[in-house]
Amino acid sequence: MKRQDAEKIIAEYIKPIFGFALKRAKNENDAEDLSQEIVLRSFRALLAKDDIADTGKFIWTVAHNTLANYYRYAGKSVLGVSIDEIAETLAGEEENIFEEDTKEALSRLQSEIAYLSKTQRQIIIAYYFENRKQADIAHELGIPLGTVKWHLFEAKKDLKRGMNTMRKASELKFNPIKFGYGLCGSAGKDDIRSYLRSSLAQNILYSVKSSAKTINEIADDLGVSPVYVESEAEHLEKYGLLILKKEKYLSNIVIDEPTSEQLTLHDAMYKKAAKLFAHELFDKLAESGLLEDKRIICAQNDKNFLLWALIPLISALSGEHLIDEKIKFEEAATLRPDGGHNICVATVSNNNIVLPKDYVYMKNWFGPCWSDKNNTVMWRVDSEWSESRVIRSRSDFEETERTIILYKREKEEGCLNRDDYTWLAERGYIKIGENGKAEWQIVILADNEIKRELITIGDKIKERLNEEFEELKKPYISAVLEATPVHMRKAQGYNLQYLFSSDGWFLLHCLKALVESGKLQVPKESQRKALTTVIMPKI
Repeated sequence: MKRQDAEKIIAEYIKPIFGFALKRAKNENDAEDLSQEIVLRSFRALLAKDDIADTGKFIWTVAHNTLANYYRYAGKSVLGVSIDEIAETLAGEEENIFEEDTKEALSRLQSEIAYLSKTQRQIIIAYYFENRKQADIAHELGIPLGTVKWHLFEAKKDLKRGMNTMRKASELKFNPIKFGYGLCGSAGKDDIRSYLRSSLAQNILYSVKSSAKTINEIADDLGVSPVYVESEAEHLEKYGLLILKKEKYLSNIVIDEPTSEQLTLHDAMYKKAAKLFAHELFDKLAESGLLEDKRIICAQNDKNFLLWALIPLISALSGEHLIDEKIKFEEAATLRPDGGHNICVATVSNNNIVLPKDYVYMKNWFGPCWSDKNNTVMWRVDSEWSESRVIRSRSDFEETERTIILYKREKEEGCLNRDDYTWLAERGYIKIGENGKAEWQIVILADNEIKRELITIGDKIKERLNEEFEELKKPYISAVLEATPVHMRKAQGYNLQYLFSSDGWFLLHCLKALVESGKLQVPKESQRKALTTVIMPKI
């Protein structure tokens, strides 16, 4: 049984137990002594059991057994000790815990107090360090006086035990990890990624990525006070980043810690897939005549710039009918209390990993990401070739929604006000042409028909390559799932379904392959703000 549940039961029976003892003991002092013993035995027994059908029957069984022992040993026992004195005397030699005044002992004692439960911690500090009366403490905490006395007794035993224990910290104490992180799904109002910016939060999550641990065990891992872990863990659990079961926490995010072998496999897989797909896509687009189609609108009048938008867009959206969605998003994602619905993914880098010299790294990468408003979608990718634009927060979605609204208004009404044009120009979305008219610099697909025609080109290529792609994926997927804790494999498996699809690594490798071959030219500096951004209808 959980400690807090046992405490509630004991608090409920404190008065009836004392009444039971008062009727059977020789005097009031002996009744206090007897009731204290019943309470202690009952509490310990409750903690040890999870299958008590009738709590009342259980408590009174313990009470009668304790009473029998009381009668048996009454002649040998020291009676007449008040319940207020029991907390002071029962600990015996433990009392010196509070009398030791060396700096080292006091520091160790303070550290061990942090490992007590929240209630015990409050009582110990109030009684021994603030010199407050037990009755006042009971009134402030809203618990019976007898419960305060019992907590004092139990806490002193725990402190004695802790003072005699050598706590072992893990490597996280002196070598904390650092996350790279992102989301799959929708961000909530509070932007869940902000909680991962704290080093303490990251290391708490890492400590319990594979096995559940108590607050004290996590604190030992991190070499910090449980007090700090306790409040941070409660916050992480509130937002679904931690799972709490039987007073133990378990991470509820995908934490990847790839090895050299896994990353080398990852790089080789994407290079092969991108080489097969990207070059054929580039050639088919050039042959299709669609780059001159008037339904693709962009005032830049630059085919290279146009391809920087269309190549990643088609790479991401094509082949969706080939995806075997064995795991649905609703099964794998967490619904957050702030309205977010997502899978949070973190990566732990290892500086000692040795990778091939030609390994492809993500630089300034974010996406693909999209927002929709009024049946219109704004789709973007940030990369090493573009200016950093994605803010990675709720405000970013609000910005893209505003862009869509202004685009629709300008399209329908023919113009915007000066402030709106200024706002769009600052973001590189429009510029004022020589004729004094505002011109959209990003790529715009006028209707769903041109969108389908473009994606169909990618569909046909992926259909032809499907079997080869599936064989390329297998070794990597197997290695990743084997390294993923069992409780997070569904979330990990969901993401792995989209390899070579709306998958940032696939888009990056496609662009890299084309840049290195010379088919795609590095964009001009003036194009970086508007790069790889498309506005299009929502199907």
